[in-house]
Amino acid sequence: MANILTRTATDVMDWVNARAPGMMPAYRKHMTEYYAPKNFNVWYYFGSLALLVLVNQIVTGIFLTMHFKPSAADAFSSIEYIMRDVEWGWLIRYMHTTGASLFFIVVYLHMFRGLLYGSYQKPRELVWLLGMVIYLVLMAEAFMGYVLPWGQMSFWGAKVIISLFGAIPVIGQGLTEWIMGDYLPSDATLNRFFALHVIALPLVLLLLVVLHLGALHEVGSNNPDGIDVKKGPKGNRWSPTAPADAIPFHPYYTVKDLVGVGFFLLLAAFIIFFAPTFGGMFLEHDNFTEANRLVTPEHIKPVWYFTPYYAMLRVIPSFFAIKLWGVLVMFGAIVMLFLVPWLDKSPVKSYRYRGKLSWAMLGMLAFCFLWLGKIGSGPGTDPSEVIIGRLLTFLYFAFFITMPLWTRFDKTRPMPERVTTHD
Repeated sequence: MANILTRTATDVMDWVNARAPGMMPAYRKHMTEYYAPKNFNVWYYFGSLALLVLVNQIVTGIFLTMHFKPSAADAFSSIEYIMRDVEWGWLIRYMHTTGASLFFIVVYLHMFRGLLYGSYQKPRELVWLLGMVIYLVLMAEAFMGYVLPWGQMSFWGAKVIISLFGAIPVIGQGLTEWIMGDYLPSDATLNRFFALHVIALPLVLLLLVVLHLGALHEVGSNNPDGIDVKKGPKGNRWSPTAPADAIPFHPYYTVKDLVGVGFFLLLAAFIIFFAPTFGGMFLEHDNFTEANRLVTPEHIKPVWYFTPYYAMLRVIPSFFAIKLWGVLVMFGAIVMLFLVPWLDKSPVKSYRYRGKLSWAMLGMLAFCFLWLGKIGSGPGTDPSEVIIGRLLTFLYFAFFITMPLWTRFDKTRPMPERVTTHD
Protein backbone atom coordinates (compact mmCIF):
# COMPACT_ATOMS: atom_id res chain seq x y z
CA MET A 1 0.00 0.00 0.00
CA ALA A 2 2.81 2.40 0.91
CA ASN A 3 4.58 1.65 -2.39
CA ILE A 4 1.39 2.37 -4.33
CA LEU A 5 0.94 5.72 -2.58
CA THR A 6 4.60 6.62 -3.18
CA ARG A 7 4.36 5.76 -6.89
CA THR A 8 1.11 7.73 -7.19
CA ALA A 9 2.63 10.79 -5.54
CA THR A 10 5.71 10.52 -7.78
CA ASP A 11 3.55 10.20 -10.89
CA VAL A 12 1.52 13.27 -9.91
CA MET A 13 4.68 15.30 -9.27
CA ASP A 14 6.17 14.20 -12.60
CA TRP A 15 2.92 15.16 -14.37
CA VAL A 16 2.92 18.61 -12.76
CA ASN A 17 6.64 19.18 -13.40
CA ALA A 18 6.22 18.32 -17.07
CA ARG A 19 3.53 20.98 -17.45
CA ALA A 20 4.86 23.60 -15.01
CA PRO A 21 8.63 23.11 -14.96
CA GLY A 22 9.21 26.35 -13.04
CA MET A 23 7.31 25.26 -9.92
CA MET A 24 9.82 22.72 -8.59
CA PRO A 25 12.87 25.01 -8.87
CA ALA A 26 10.91 27.72 -7.02
CA TYR A 27 9.92 25.21 -4.34
CA ARG A 28 13.52 24.08 -3.92
CA LYS A 29 14.83 27.67 -3.83
CA HIS A 30 12.48 28.76 -1.04
CA MET A 31 12.10 25.52 0.91
CA THR A 32 14.46 22.54 0.60
CA GLU A 33 17.44 24.50 -0.77
CA TYR A 34 16.91 27.64 1.30
CA TYR A 35 19.51 27.37 4.03
CA ALA A 36 18.67 29.11 7.30
CA PRO A 37 21.08 29.59 10.24
CA LYS A 38 21.12 26.58 12.54
CA ASN A 39 20.73 28.63 15.76
CA PHE A 40 17.18 29.97 15.44
CA ASN A 41 15.43 30.26 18.81
CA VAL A 42 11.88 30.85 20.04
CA TRP A 43 11.88 34.45 18.72
CA TYR A 44 11.81 33.06 15.18
CA TYR A 45 8.39 31.49 15.58
CA PHE A 46 6.52 34.74 15.11
CA GLY A 47 7.12 35.21 11.39
CA SER A 48 5.45 31.90 10.54
CA LEU A 49 2.72 32.54 13.12
CA ALA A 50 1.94 35.88 11.44
CA LEU A 51 1.50 34.03 8.15
CA LEU A 52 -0.78 31.50 9.88
CA VAL A 53 -2.99 34.25 11.33
CA LEU A 54 -3.13 35.99 7.93
CA VAL A 55 -4.54 32.80 6.40
CA ASN A 56 -7.04 32.53 9.27
CA GLN A 57 -8.20 36.13 8.74
CA ILE A 58 -8.68 35.61 5.00
CA VAL A 59 -10.56 32.31 5.34
CA THR A 60 -12.84 33.42 8.19
CA GLY A 61 -13.35 36.79 6.49
CA ILE A 62 -14.63 35.08 3.35
CA PHE A 63 -17.25 33.20 5.37
CA LEU A 64 -18.27 36.36 7.23
CA THR A 65 -18.82 38.29 3.99
CA MET A 66 -21.36 35.66 2.91
CA HIS A 67 -23.76 36.92 5.59
CA PHE A 68 -22.60 40.49 6.32
CA LYS A 69 -24.55 43.40 4.83
CA PRO A 70 -22.41 46.53 4.38
CA SER A 71 -25.01 49.19 5.05
CA ALA A 72 -25.61 51.45 8.02
CA ALA A 73 -29.17 50.11 8.34
CA ASP A 74 -28.30 46.39 8.28
CA ALA A 75 -24.65 45.97 9.35
CA PHE A 76 -25.25 45.59 13.09
CA SER A 77 -28.26 43.29 12.65
CA SER A 78 -26.32 41.14 10.18
CA ILE A 79 -23.61 40.64 12.82
CA GLU A 80 -26.31 39.60 15.29
CA TYR A 81 -27.68 37.22 12.66
CA ILE A 82 -24.22 35.68 12.19
CA MET A 83 -23.79 35.28 15.95
CA ARG A 84 -27.25 33.85 16.66
CA ASP A 85 -28.67 32.15 13.57
CA VAL A 86 -25.84 31.15 11.23
CA GLU A 87 -24.58 27.67 12.05
CA TRP A 88 -21.17 28.04 13.71
CA GLY A 89 -21.32 31.73 12.84
CA TRP A 90 -20.35 32.74 16.37
CA LEU A 91 -17.20 30.60 16.11
CA ILE A 92 -16.17 32.08 12.76
CA ARG A 93 -16.71 35.61 14.02
CA TYR A 94 -14.75 35.02 17.22
CA MET A 95 -11.96 33.37 15.22
CA HIS A 96 -11.81 36.54 13.12
CA THR A 97 -11.93 39.05 15.98
CA THR A 98 -9.50 37.10 18.14
CA GLY A 99 -7.27 36.59 15.11
CA ALA A 100 -7.06 40.36 14.60
CA SER A 101 -5.61 40.89 18.08
CA LEU A 102 -3.35 37.84 17.87
CA PHE A 103 -2.11 39.16 14.51
CA PHE A 104 -0.85 42.34 16.15
CA ILE A 105 0.63 40.43 19.08
CA VAL A 106 2.79 38.25 16.82
CA VAL A 107 3.65 41.23 14.57
CA TYR A 108 4.79 43.33 17.53
CA LEU A 109 6.90 40.44 18.84
CA HIS A 110 8.27 39.88 15.33
CA MET A 111 9.26 43.56 15.13
CA PHE A 112 10.83 43.45 18.58
CA ARG A 113 12.89 40.44 17.54
CA GLY A 114 14.10 42.45 14.54
CA LEU A 115 15.24 45.23 16.87
CA LEU A 116 16.79 42.76 19.33
CA TYR A 117 18.96 40.96 16.78
CA GLY A 118 19.57 43.84 14.34
CA SER A 119 17.65 42.23 11.49
CA TYR A 120 17.30 45.65 9.85
CA GLN A 121 21.02 46.24 9.27
CA LYS A 122 22.79 45.83 5.95
CA PRO A 123 21.96 43.94 3.75
CA ARG A 124 18.41 43.58 5.12
CA GLU A 125 17.22 47.20 5.01
CA LEU A 126 14.67 46.41 2.29
CA VAL A 127 13.32 43.46 4.28
CA TRP A 128 12.73 45.79 7.25
CA LEU A 129 11.14 48.53 5.11
CA LEU A 130 8.75 46.06 3.45
CA GLY A 131 7.87 44.73 6.90
CA MET A 132 7.06 48.25 8.08
CA VAL A 133 4.85 48.87 5.04
CA ILE A 134 3.05 45.62 5.90
CA TYR A 135 2.57 47.03 9.41
CA LEU A 136 1.02 50.23 8.02
CA VAL A 137 -1.32 48.34 5.69
CA LEU A 138 -2.25 46.01 8.54
CA MET A 139 -3.21 48.97 10.71
CA ALA A 140 -5.41 50.38 7.94
CA GLU A 141 -6.97 46.96 7.39
CA ALA A 142 -7.67 46.52 11.12
CA PHE A 143 -9.17 49.99 11.47
CA MET A 144 -11.55 49.53 8.54
CA GLY A 145 -12.56 46.09 9.77
CA TYR A 146 -13.23 47.54 13.20
CA VAL A 147 -15.73 49.99 11.71
CA LEU A 148 -17.76 47.33 9.88
CA PRO A 149 -19.82 45.92 12.83
CA TRP A 150 -21.33 49.43 13.19
CA GLY A 151 -21.47 49.36 16.96
CA GLN A 152 -21.15 52.40 19.17
CA MET A 153 -17.36 52.27 19.38
CA SER A 154 -17.08 51.48 15.66
CA PHE A 155 -19.04 54.63 14.74
CA TRP A 156 -17.42 57.02 17.20
CA GLY A 157 -13.96 55.55 16.72
CA ALA A 158 -14.31 56.10 12.98
CA LYS A 159 -15.45 59.66 13.57
CA VAL A 160 -12.49 60.47 15.85
CA ILE A 161 -9.82 58.83 13.70
CA ILE A 162 -11.04 60.19 10.36
CA SER A 163 -11.45 63.64 11.90
CA LEU A 164 -7.69 63.66 12.52
CA PHE A 165 -7.22 64.43 8.84
CA GLY A 166 -9.09 67.68 9.50
CA ALA A 167 -5.97 68.92 11.31
CA ILE A 168 -4.15 69.20 7.97
CA PRO A 169 -4.06 72.88 6.98
CA VAL A 170 -6.16 74.06 3.99
CA ILE A 171 -7.25 70.63 2.69
CA GLY A 172 -8.09 68.96 6.01
CA GLN A 173 -11.84 69.51 6.10
CA GLY A 174 -12.35 68.53 2.47
CA LEU A 175 -10.18 65.45 2.90
CA THR A 176 -12.19 64.35 5.94
CA GLU A 177 -15.47 64.64 4.05
CA TRP A 178 -13.98 62.83 1.05
CA ILE A 179 -12.87 59.86 3.20
CA MET A 180 -16.23 59.65 4.98
CA GLY A 181 -18.29 60.36 1.88
CA ASP A 182 -20.47 62.48 4.17
CA TYR A 183 -20.25 64.90 7.07
CA LEU A 184 -20.41 62.01 9.56
CA PRO A 185 -19.62 58.29 9.27
CA SER A 186 -22.53 56.93 7.28
CA ASP A 187 -23.64 54.36 4.74
CA ALA A 188 -21.09 55.68 2.23
CA THR A 189 -18.28 55.30 4.76
CA LEU A 190 -19.30 51.74 5.58
CA ASN A 191 -19.52 50.72 1.92
CA ARG A 192 -16.10 52.02 0.93
CA PHE A 193 -14.47 50.63 4.07
CA PHE A 194 -16.04 47.24 3.33
CA ALA A 195 -14.64 47.26 -0.22
CA LEU A 196 -11.17 48.23 0.98
CA HIS A 197 -11.19 45.79 3.90
CA VAL A 198 -12.40 42.79 1.92
CA ILE A 199 -10.74 43.24 -1.49
CA ALA A 200 -8.15 45.99 -1.92
CA LEU A 201 -6.07 45.88 1.26
CA PRO A 202 -5.88 42.04 1.52
CA LEU A 203 -4.51 41.93 -2.03
CA VAL A 204 -1.94 44.60 -1.16
CA LEU A 205 -1.09 42.74 2.04
CA LEU A 206 -0.55 39.44 0.23
CA LEU A 207 1.65 41.13 -2.38
CA LEU A 208 3.75 42.80 0.32
CA VAL A 209 4.13 39.51 2.21
CA VAL A 210 5.41 37.81 -0.96
CA LEU A 211 7.86 40.68 -1.55
CA HIS A 212 8.93 40.58 2.11
CA LEU A 213 9.67 36.85 1.96
CA GLY A 214 11.31 37.18 -1.46
CA ALA A 215 13.62 39.93 -0.23
CA LEU A 216 14.44 37.88 2.88
CA HIS A 217 15.33 34.78 0.87
CA GLU A 218 17.58 36.78 -1.44
CA VAL A 219 19.84 38.06 1.36
CA GLY A 220 19.27 35.19 3.80
CA SER A 221 17.87 35.13 7.31
CA ASN A 222 19.54 36.84 10.23
CA ASN A 223 20.14 34.90 13.46
CA PRO A 224 20.52 35.57 17.22
CA ASP A 225 24.28 36.11 16.80
CA GLY A 226 23.84 38.60 13.96
CA ILE A 227 26.42 36.74 11.86
CA ASP A 228 25.95 36.38 8.11
CA VAL A 229 26.24 32.63 7.51
CA LYS A 230 26.57 33.22 3.76
CA LYS A 231 30.00 34.77 4.34
CA GLY A 232 31.16 31.91 6.55
CA PRO A 233 32.65 28.54 5.61
CA LYS A 234 30.91 26.44 3.00
CA GLY A 235 29.99 22.80 2.86
CA ASN A 236 27.58 20.65 4.84
CA ARG A 237 26.09 17.20 4.45
CA TRP A 238 23.40 18.51 2.10
CA SER A 239 25.51 20.59 -0.27
CA PRO A 240 29.23 21.43 -0.67
CA THR A 241 28.35 25.00 -1.68
CA ALA A 242 25.80 25.73 1.08
CA PRO A 243 26.79 27.60 4.27
CA ALA A 244 28.30 25.27 6.83
CA ASP A 245 26.36 26.90 9.68
CA ALA A 246 22.94 26.58 8.02
CA ILE A 247 20.37 23.84 7.55
CA PRO A 248 17.56 23.43 4.97
CA PHE A 249 14.46 25.36 5.94
CA HIS A 250 12.38 22.33 4.96
CA PRO A 251 11.96 19.94 6.67
CA TYR A 252 13.88 21.16 9.74
CA TYR A 253 12.32 24.54 10.43
CA THR A 254 8.92 23.68 8.99
CA VAL A 255 8.68 20.84 11.52
CA LYS A 256 10.02 23.10 14.27
CA ASP A 257 7.41 25.74 13.41
CA LEU A 258 4.67 23.13 13.82
CA VAL A 259 5.49 22.99 17.53
CA GLY A 260 4.94 26.75 17.81
CA VAL A 261 1.78 26.50 15.72
CA GLY A 262 0.37 23.80 18.01
CA PHE A 263 0.99 25.87 21.14
CA PHE A 264 -0.35 29.00 19.47
CA LEU A 265 -3.55 27.27 18.35
CA LEU A 266 -4.16 26.00 21.88
CA LEU A 267 -3.81 29.54 23.22
CA ALA A 268 -6.09 30.92 20.49
CA ALA A 269 -8.70 28.21 21.14
CA PHE A 270 -8.71 28.99 24.87
CA ILE A 271 -9.39 32.68 24.15
CA ILE A 272 -12.04 31.96 21.50
CA PHE A 273 -14.02 29.52 23.64
CA PHE A 274 -13.57 31.00 27.11
CA ALA A 275 -12.72 34.71 26.80
CA PRO A 276 -13.49 36.01 23.28
CA THR A 277 -13.85 39.62 24.43
CA PHE A 278 -10.73 39.34 26.63
CA GLY A 279 -12.15 41.69 29.22
CA GLY A 280 -13.15 44.26 26.63
CA MET A 281 -9.71 44.44 25.00
CA PHE A 282 -10.44 42.32 21.91
CA LEU A 283 -14.13 43.29 21.67
CA GLU A 284 -15.25 46.47 23.46
CA HIS A 285 -18.47 46.30 25.43
CA ASP A 286 -19.80 49.44 23.72
CA ASN A 287 -19.60 47.67 20.38
CA PHE A 288 -22.37 45.30 21.43
CA THR A 289 -24.71 48.31 21.15
CA GLU A 290 -25.81 49.55 17.73
CA ALA A 291 -24.29 52.83 16.55
CA ASN A 292 -26.20 55.92 17.60
CA ARG A 293 -24.92 59.28 16.41
CA LEU A 294 -26.95 61.04 19.13
CA VAL A 295 -25.36 59.18 22.06
CA THR A 296 -21.62 59.47 22.69
CA PRO A 297 -19.90 56.65 24.61
CA GLU A 298 -18.47 57.64 27.98
CA HIS A 299 -14.91 56.91 26.84
CA ILE A 300 -13.96 56.79 23.16
CA LYS A 301 -10.78 54.79 22.62
CA PRO A 302 -9.34 52.55 19.89
CA VAL A 303 -8.55 48.85 20.12
CA TRP A 304 -5.55 48.00 22.32
CA TYR A 305 -3.04 47.72 19.45
CA PHE A 306 -3.57 51.39 18.54
CA THR A 307 -3.61 52.77 22.08
CA PRO A 308 0.13 53.67 22.36
CA TYR A 309 -0.18 56.01 19.38
CA TYR A 310 -3.56 57.28 20.56
CA ALA A 311 -1.99 58.14 23.93
CA MET A 312 0.67 60.20 22.16
CA LEU A 313 -2.03 62.04 20.24
CA ARG A 314 -4.03 62.70 23.38
CA VAL A 315 -1.25 63.97 25.65
CA ILE A 316 0.19 66.49 23.18
CA PRO A 317 -1.40 69.92 23.79
CA SER A 318 -3.04 71.87 20.98
CA PHE A 319 -0.83 74.93 20.63
CA PHE A 320 -2.77 77.98 19.46
CA ALA A 321 -5.87 75.76 19.10
CA ILE A 322 -4.09 73.73 16.41
CA LYS A 323 -4.46 69.94 16.71
CA LEU A 324 -1.85 69.25 14.07
CA TRP A 325 0.99 68.78 16.58
CA GLY A 326 -0.55 65.70 18.19
CA VAL A 327 -1.24 64.19 14.77
CA LEU A 328 2.35 64.82 13.68
CA VAL A 329 3.70 63.21 16.84
CA MET A 330 1.46 60.17 16.39
CA PHE A 331 2.48 59.56 12.77
CA GLY A 332 6.07 60.54 13.56
CA ALA A 333 6.22 57.68 16.06
CA ILE A 334 5.59 55.27 13.19
CA VAL A 335 7.93 57.04 10.77
CA MET A 336 10.77 56.64 13.28
CA LEU A 337 10.53 52.87 12.89
CA PHE A 338 11.20 53.20 9.16
CA LEU A 339 14.46 55.05 9.87
CA VAL A 340 15.98 52.49 12.25
CA PRO A 341 18.33 50.88 9.64
CA TRP A 342 20.07 54.23 9.16
CA LEU A 343 19.94 55.42 12.77
CA ASP A 344 21.71 52.37 14.22
CA LYS A 345 25.50 52.89 13.97
CA SER A 346 26.53 49.90 16.09
CA PRO A 347 29.37 47.75 14.66
CA VAL A 348 27.50 44.60 15.77
CA LYS A 349 23.95 43.59 14.89
CA SER A 350 22.73 41.50 17.79
CA TYR A 351 22.13 42.83 21.28
CA ARG A 352 23.87 39.68 22.54
CA TYR A 353 27.17 41.44 21.91
CA ARG A 354 26.18 44.99 22.83
CA GLY A 355 26.72 46.75 26.12
CA LYS A 356 24.44 47.61 29.01
CA LEU A 357 23.52 50.99 27.52
CA SER A 358 21.93 49.38 24.45
CA TRP A 359 19.99 46.96 26.65
CA ALA A 360 18.78 49.81 28.84
CA MET A 361 17.63 51.84 25.83
CA LEU A 362 15.78 48.91 24.26
CA GLY A 363 14.13 48.10 27.58
CA MET A 364 13.11 51.75 27.92
CA LEU A 365 11.49 51.65 24.46
CA ALA A 366 9.47 48.54 25.30
CA PHE A 367 8.46 49.99 28.68
CA CYS A 368 7.35 53.31 27.13
CA PHE A 369 5.32 51.57 24.43
CA LEU A 370 3.50 49.31 26.90
CA TRP A 371 2.77 52.11 29.39
CA LEU A 372 1.56 54.42 26.63
CA GLY A 373 -0.78 51.60 25.58
CA LYS A 374 -2.16 51.49 29.11
CA ILE A 375 -2.66 55.27 29.16
CA GLY A 376 -4.32 55.23 25.74
CA SER A 377 -6.80 52.57 26.82
CA GLY A 378 -7.93 54.62 29.84
CA PRO A 379 -10.41 57.49 30.05
CA GLY A 380 -7.69 60.16 29.93
CA THR A 381 -9.17 62.19 32.78
CA ASP A 382 -6.26 61.83 35.21
CA PRO A 383 -3.94 64.90 34.98
CA SER A 384 -0.99 62.85 36.21
CA GLU A 385 -1.39 60.47 33.26
CA VAL A 386 -1.05 63.41 30.86
CA ILE A 387 2.30 64.39 32.41
CA ILE A 388 3.50 60.79 32.47
CA GLY A 389 2.33 60.32 28.88
CA ARG A 390 4.32 63.33 27.72
CA LEU A 391 7.42 62.03 29.48
CA LEU A 392 6.98 58.57 27.92
CA THR A 393 6.45 60.11 24.49
CA PHE A 394 9.63 62.14 24.92
CA LEU A 395 11.58 59.01 25.91
CA TYR A 396 10.11 57.07 22.97
CA PHE A 397 11.40 59.64 20.50
CA ALA A 398 14.66 60.01 22.43
CA PHE A 399 15.39 56.32 21.77
CA PHE A 400 15.40 56.91 18.01
CA ILE A 401 16.81 60.45 17.86
CA THR A 402 19.81 59.59 20.06
CA MET A 403 20.31 56.14 18.52
CA PRO A 404 23.26 57.25 16.30
CA LEU A 405 25.07 58.35 19.47
CA TRP A 406 24.52 55.55 21.96
CA THR A 407 24.88 52.79 19.36
CA ARG A 408 28.20 54.26 18.22
CA PHE A 409 29.72 54.76 21.68
CA ASP A 410 28.23 51.81 23.57
CA LYS A 411 30.73 49.11 24.48
CA THR A 412 30.46 45.90 22.47
CA ARG A 413 31.85 42.42 23.02
CA PRO A 414 33.84 40.53 20.36
CA MET A 415 31.62 38.55 18.03
CA PRO A 416 32.39 34.88 17.36
CA GLU A 417 33.62 33.92 13.91
CA ARG A 418 30.78 31.45 13.44
CA VAL A 419 27.25 31.15 14.84
CA THR A 420 26.87 29.65 18.28
CA THR A 421 24.10 27.49 19.72
CA HIS A 422 23.99 28.93 23.24
CA ASP A 423 20.69 30.13 24.72
